Amino acid sequence: MTKSRLTRRGVLRTGAAMGGVLATPTLFTGAAWAQDSGFTNAPTGSTVTLGFNVPQTGPYADEGADELRAFELAVEHLNGEGDGGMLQTFSSDALEGGGILGKKVEYVTGDTQTKSDAARASARSMIEKDGAVMISGGSSSGVAVAVQGLCQEAGVIFMAGLTHSNDTTGKDKKANGFRHFFNAYMSAQAMAPVLEGLYGSDRKAYHLTADYTWGWTQQESIQAATEALGWETVNNVLTPLAATDFSSYIAPVLNSGADVLVLNHYGGNMVNSLTNAVQFGLKEATANGKDFQIVVPLYSELMARGAGENIAGIPGSQNWDWKIENQLGDRYKGTNAFVQSFGEKYGFPPSQAAHTCYAQTILYADAVQRAGSFNPCAVAEALEGYEFDGLGNGPTLYRASDHQCFKDVVVVRGKENPENEFDLVEIVEATPAEKVTYDPEHEMFAGGNLGECNPGA
Repeated sequence: MTKSRLTRRGVLRTGAAMGGVLATPTLFTGAAWAQDSGFTNAPTGSTVTLGFNVPQTGPYADEGADELRAFELAVEHLNGEGDGGMLQTFSSDALEGGGILGKKVEYVTGDTQTKSDAARASARSMIEKDGAVMISGGSSSGVAVAVQGLCQEAGVIFMAGLTHSNDTTGKDKKANGFRHFFNAYMSAQAMAPVLEGLYGSDRKAYHLTADYTWGWTQQESIQAATEALGWETVNNVLTPLAATDFSSYIAPVLNSGADVLVLNHYGGNMVNSLTNAVQFGLKEATANGKDFQIVVPLYSELMARGAGENIAGIPGSQNWDWKIENQLGDRYKGTNAFVQSFGEKYGFPPSQAAHTCYAQTILYADAVQRAGSFNPCAVAEALEGYEFDGLGNGPTLYRASDHQCFKDVVVVRGKENPENEFDLVEIVEATPAEKVTYDPEHEMFAGGNLGECNPGA
């Protein structure tokens, strides 16, 4: 069923309800915004500058490197270079490879160091010194929340990169911030039925959890989902984000009475903690008359490469996988186009971190083009309630109430006999978006206030 609504500026938009036929995106008239230059870093010349703020050092540096590759590729495609990538499959035809609103896209980069203070300083420099009109990036939800807050204050759009904490579009959501990546609640809801099928409903779980916003909400989400199955939570131990050796945290698990270890870790943390768990013999252990199991609620092909053979048999969730269109069909169109572009440029398949950052860049540019303005409030209106397809995740909604994307969630498992280092993960299922959709006032997301868009200066 097609729906329409009147925006704050009186521009009529149309879209299709999730699950229906996607309507052709309607271009904004731009009349209300076209001559508006009263916003932060309004482009005045022939170029526009975007700021890409990624972890080039720290425990999430591998994800950051892949994010940066994807940002560079997206800029090439926006400027009409290369094969166009997902511009060919995107349900919107607003972008034609001529930059954004006729301006060539340029970019600056920063190193978040996987630290909130460093990330804010880097983003501030890109806004104040380089004139960036949009900031993207992430890989740590603590960083994403901090930079999102800064962008709200500065009056620029923040297109979050890899950030999985419920808080990013929950209690810490902002009107100037938008997230394409899924969240911890979605991972847990998608994984719980799979875990019950694999391991049953009578299990005792021991959690190791990264001690920051993502870890906290990931652990809360997976504990709630597994306890609803009948699992018991034996313990939850917080670990420092800077930790590299998790041996002292793994040792107590063996005598805890647990028969499942849940690693709420990501990036280098997950690679190291999983390696330590395997070294301690947990994959061969038994407890309570059952084979001991290890669960990693969130991981990726990139992390699987770091973990090597240790990932075999380990279940988890992903926002996207580079094989999904080949394995599950045309519903996930856009995937192969992106994989081909990325692979030809860099020589290997992209990670989910790369995919979400590429998609966010395209979505920002498309919103500007449809709105007819770089004004962040015009861009926000163009994104709110926007329904699209062709970017690799299937039909997707950018929900207006919290700026969270809703789309299918990929449940995966480490392959037992991988053919090469880039194919270490098998797709178990793609959980439909409607099964992971929640009310904006759900208790895990309540307490935040989106507020009003800030156009800045």
